[in-house]
Amino acid sequence: MAAVVLPAVPRVLIAEADPASRELLEQVLSGVRCDARVDTCGEGQQALDLLAHNSYDLVIADWELPGVDGLAILRGLRQQHRTPPLPFILMSRRNDSASVREVVPLAPMAYLTKPLNRESLTQRLQGLLLSGSEETSHDVPVPGPGLTLVAFLERRRELSEGAPLMTDVQVAVKRCLNPTGLDLKLLEEEIRTDPQITGVLIAAANNAAQHQGGGPVQTVAQALHQLGTGQSMNLILGLTLKRCARLSVPCLADYAKRYWELSLHTAEYARILARLLDLEPERCYCAGLLHRLGDLALLRCLEEWTQAGGELDEWEEVGNSLDQYGAGFGSALRTRWRLPLELRELIAAAYSLGGGVYSREALVMNMAAQMAHLTEHEGLEELARGRTARLLKIGLPELMRLRRK
Repeated sequence: MAAVVLPAVPRVLIAEADPASRELLEQVLSGVRCDARVDTCGEGQQALDLLAHNSYDLVIADWELPGVDGLAILRGLRQQHRTPPLPFILMSRRNDSASVREVVPLAPMAYLTKPLNRESLTQRLQGLLLSGSEETSHDVPVPGPGLTLVAFLERRRELSEGAPLMTDVQVAVKRCLNPTGLDLKLLEEEIRTDPQITGVLIAAANNAAQHQGGGPVQTVAQALHQLGTGQSMNLILGLTLKRCARLSVPCLADYAKRYWELSLHTAEYARILARLLDLEPERCYCAGLLHRLGDLALLRCLEEWTQAGGELDEWEEVGNSLDQYGAGFGSALRTRWRLPLELRELIAAAYSLGGGVYSREALVMNMAAQMAHLTEHEGLEELARGRTARLLKIGLPELMRLRRK
């Protein structure tokens, strides 16, 4: 059964009567594709109504649904002769050969037998949703006479995989394993400096929290707690399998290191300032870490360009591309991953304050970003006289102490 080709933001319908199985499917799906929009229902007629009024990219349904069963739903969809056929995963407690023979002519993507096992379900969905999309829906356009670098970046902006990994994931996970399992507190310390892991975990955790009625997740610690050990580890390890997870072009790797270090400095300054002002330090830290996500994602796409045979001027074209597209890549990623609005506002404040009334956390982010851009021996006096410092009521002595930490 072939892998499904999903768009940048896929919409998935889960039709499952059993609440525990439905919750398991939601959690695993959000772990495999944190960007997916997921609708759920518990009976066949509800599924038909949702299918009649919405356009889905994947349906996962139980054969034994009350009312209209999952097989009847699949049969009805196939009678519509949609091209290509709507990807459909059928689940059932039936594992006899007669049932399988009944299902095969309807060409489901997969036929999963119950009870569902989290690990095997995760592996199966990863194989179906990641491997195929890695080679098809996110396929890199081939450079040639008809495709310029500008056109390539325009097309990749809405489909980029995000930033390259700046943490050795395999080593991080091994350090956090002990006889009782994975230590989430240690894992947080290992991965908290990686923008890509941070963004993906927060995106997946908010997807899960939304369906469970929880509040917005805005820090790595909150994300790990929401996702739990197994789902967190699967997500983190899965990132290493993606194309261009690591940069191999020296020039691009140098740029990535520079932007990563700028993000780390901004994050650390934001955390210290937030503590000084009795604000939320970890939320400010995450905003600082993520505020250069777009530049890093762009560098990853430039690596894809070179791997596909495109030529790249190592300095002029890279610098121009960062100036022209870095902010757009970041905005597209934060929107597609549906990061919480509060977190996005803090990230935006790192660039500028604009007009209006500002929260103290927004002022902290703006100050932290300004400090991260200063060289070792310049600018503190001017920064202390600036608007942000005045609004925060922070003077030169506080900034000097902050610089020394």
